[in-house]
Amino acid sequence: MRRISTVLGTLAAASLLALTVPVSAHAAEGVLLINNVAHEDPSGCYDSDHLPMSVANNTDGVATVFSEAGCTGQVTAIVHPGESAAPAGNSVHID
Repeated sequence: MRRISTVLGTLAAASLLALTVPVSAHAAEGVLLINNVAHEDPSGCYDSDHLPMSVANNTDGVATVFSEAGCTGQVTAIVHPGESAAPAGNSVHID
């Protein structure tokens, strides 16, 4: 009986912990348009070969535009959820 109580207590504690641990990093939900190319639930870095670049952020994440490919160089613009921009840049990063 004692063993069953210990097992049930451990299971209850594990279940409670699973419900309270925050979710780790995830992709943004929605669609990120870069030069009219749709990226659904985007995550990571997207290079662009068109200048000026057009970015329409229809996600719940913030898109960061970088001056160089591979999301390197200087940040040239921040495109918040629901915003569109035509920034100077060569790549976009979003989480």
